[in-house]
Amino acid sequence: MSLPITTDRLVLRSFRPGDEDDVFAYRSVASVVRYIPGEPKTREQVEDLVSERATAGRIDEQHPNLTLAVELDGRVIGDVLLLLAGPDGADGKQAEIGWVFAPDVAGNGYATEAARAITDVAFREVGVHRVWAELEPENTASARVCERLGMRREAVFVKGSWFKERWTDLAIYALLEDEWPTSAATSAPAP
Repeated sequence: MSLPITTDRLVLRSFRPGDEDDVFAYRSVASVVRYIPGEPKTREQVEDLVSERATAGRIDEQHPNLTLAVELDGRVIGDVLLLLAGPDGADGKQAEIGWVFAPDVAGNGYATEAARAITDVAFREVGVHRVWAELEPENTASARVCERLGMRREAVFVKGSWFKERWTDLAIYALLEDEWPTSAATSAPAP
């Protein structure tokens, strides 16, 4: 896979030194990280995160996790995840996607645009059979992103996840490679 990945408005790239302030601005906000693993990040944790992910660009069975910065006009406004996974671990046939974005850019279609780009990479470049996302059903913004990608809700596990010190429902959305439209990566984003 070659980086950066560009869309109509965004650049998906490896993190790099200098991204720390932008990443801290959204990863340190409790309401932003409510639906992703971990607590709000400290500045030191963000520095570590940026440093660890500064070498992104390769995804395979030995490197199953790819997290890319999402840049808009020179500012990192979020990040997207592509994680090779399957019932038997990292089998290279399935991938989980995820995203987190700064609250001040919500409602502009950036999450959908970035998720569409990373989904396209999963199918066209990595060659996975199935892309899926898991989320709490009350995370309606992420559910809408999944639906805009053409994913179907396959399951809801009632109180099926111990997450952030409480039992939560867990929804699974998924899409198969043969359901992915050939024009998906270039189609206009939906706000």
